[in-house]
Amino acid sequence: MTDHSFSKNITGWYLVVKRELPWRNTTDPYKIWISEIILQQTRVAQGCDYYIRFIERFPDVKTLSEAPEDDVLKYWQGLGYYSRARNLHAAAHQIMALHNGVFPVTYKDVLSLKGVGEYTAAAICSFAYNQAYATVDGNVYRVLSRIYNIDLPIDSGKGKKYFADLAQQLLSETDPATHNQGIMEFGAMLCTPKSPACDECPFQDKCMALANGTVMQRPVKQQKTAVKNRYFNYFCIRFGENILLNKRIENDIWKNLYEFPLIECVEKLSFEELSQTDEFKTMFEGISEISFSLKKSDIVHILSHRRIITNYYEVQVSDLNKLPEHYLCIPEKDFDKYAVSRLVHILLSE
Repeated sequence: MTDHSFSKNITGWYLVVKRELPWRNTTDPYKIWISEIILQQTRVAQGCDYYIRFIERFPDVKTLSEAPEDDVLKYWQGLGYYSRARNLHAAAHQIMALHNGVFPVTYKDVLSLKGVGEYTAAAICSFAYNQAYATVDGNVYRVLSRIYNIDLPIDSGKGKKYFADLAQQLLSETDPATHNQGIMEFGAMLCTPKSPACDECPFQDKCMALANGTVMQRPVKQQKTAVKNRYFNYFCIRFGENILLNKRIENDIWKNLYEFPLIECVEKLSFEELSQTDEFKTMFEGISEISFSLKKSDIVHILSHRRIITNYYEVQVSDLNKLPEHYLCIPEKDFDKYAVSRLVHILLSE
């Protein structure tokens, strides 16, 4: 199979079956950038609505750079991996400061933006400017590893270089944008992880993994990251018509998002055990009238390398004098104005 035939098969298939997606009808690098960042850890079906809302609120670099970070995070709420939103905001400031508000054109300058890696830079440069940079994402790894039956681990240095070189070699020099869109769509729609449609595949007579019975063993990965348990105890503290929130400012999950006052433990604790901790005493000591109600227990929230196991308490207090000063006291009716994690949102749902 020649390089030309590979690209011809991919682009031919794509032009017939491609999905109509809002970011495919533009060559605006800003809009393509936003779509690519959203889709890094988000399914297309979910990402479409977020993309439309985000672009409506932040239609250009200048608007995004001038918006408060809390506003950007609020529009990102529910997508997770909030560092993406913080990086978008920071990169918008970069573009305003270093490029006079004009989205950069060269691969090197695009790659220098906060939160933009090699894949995203290649996607922006090929889709917006039709530059010949191959996009290599999870779909591309899967397609190439199967068609060529490659057993190099995609999470190894040698494997990453091999696949990057191969993808660049196969890339159409005349229409890299369509080629890149095509191979990623092919992986997303046909050469899928669990149920690939091999009987519909235009490469079925050339696919080496199909011929060798190794389709489901490709791609190969060498590393598995251990999932760590974390134990959260959230307290929705009500004082009249007000509730307390805390802004996460440490370099941890959900940085700069709001949440209820939290006590994190190294293991699961009963309420009796929890109430004997120093953190609990610091949070509630000295309040004359207080009542606790366990509303939800053992809620499991899965992140990429963490399993958050949560108990959620509702608390009525008579005064706020002894509560830590860094908490924000807001009218409960204003809660929706603050960006919170998906977990906090789940805790409030019935």
